[in-house]
Amino acid sequence: MRARIVATGSVAPPRVLRNTDLGDMVETSDEWIAERTGIRERRVVAEGVASSDLGTEAARAALAAGEWDPADLDLILVATCTPDMLLPSTACLIQRNLKAHRAMAFDLAAACSGFLYGLSVADLYVRTGTCRRALVIGTEVMSAIVDWTDRSTCILFGDGAGAVLVEPTLDDRGILSTHLHSDGDLWDLVCVPGGGSRLPASDHMLANRQQYMKMKGHETFKVAVKTLESTAREALTANKMDVKDVDLFIPHQANLRILNAVVERLGLEKDRVVINMDRYGNTSAASIPLALDQAVRAGRVAPGCRILMAAFGAGLTWASAVVKW
Repeated sequence: MRARIVATGSVAPPRVLRNTDLGDMVETSDEWIAERTGIRERRVVAEGVASSDLGTEAARAALAAGEWDPADLDLILVATCTPDMLLPSTACLIQRNLKAHRAMAFDLAAACSGFLYGLSVADLYVRTGTCRRALVIGTEVMSAIVDWTDRSTCILFGDGAGAVLVEPTLDDRGILSTHLHSDGDLWDLVCVPGGGSRLPASDHMLANRQQYMKMKGHETFKVAVKTLESTAREALTANKMDVKDVDLFIPHQANLRILNAVVERLGLEKDRVVINMDRYGNTSAASIPLALDQAVRAGRVAPGCRILMAAFGAGLTWASAVVKW
């Protein structure tokens, strides 16, 4: 028995923040951003909208697509680095919204790798028979932790959510393998230093804008290319697959230059790569499930389709998965 994805759903806020809009906020331009990142626009939530709101909407879209009743869910797993609050978990808030009272619910924090970490956990729960119906959500309101005065980070991120339904199967389809890695020595490449127990909320913390994301862009770029390539090859080797066997490659939508470098190193044709960062930016843990759902709804995913997914994120974390649709 293995686990398989049976349905997907996603949501992006209606408000569009274009590169030209950012040019009115910080010293930048549409050309400068597009050339360095491949991003043209991103979505940003309205005031008062939180990660649980986006996650709930994406979950409802997936449940409708799979014709599942929320009351039948055994597990709700939410990958996010922008929870509604420190406690309770965003997963419990989404459970309440869905009225999925049978389901155990918890959050998982692995930043941009979070969805693949969550998919791996759900896969194990289903394979061991601990649960039969799992909902895995990646949801982020990155606009809440972005410093809109820092052009090195504010140009990159957007808000959104994606969700998948996972259940057991006895055929040869499903989640063939997942591969998870982390290196805490690189924690300071991408971090939000303030607001936790190390540096609690205070006037000093706020004055130094430590509640916002900090990133070492050049170092992160080099590590991202290396880890994405290595974990993608690891997944292919584990499944005795060659690059030519991959029907779709869905990478974390971080930066187009990173993805182009990885795709070139792997030797993948670009028409087999799913890219939507030009319209949504980097949505962290929501990135892969958002892109997957869009590929499904665009008819790019058919039965038997072999999908390779790979991500890297703060921690440092990186992960990959191979799914046969």
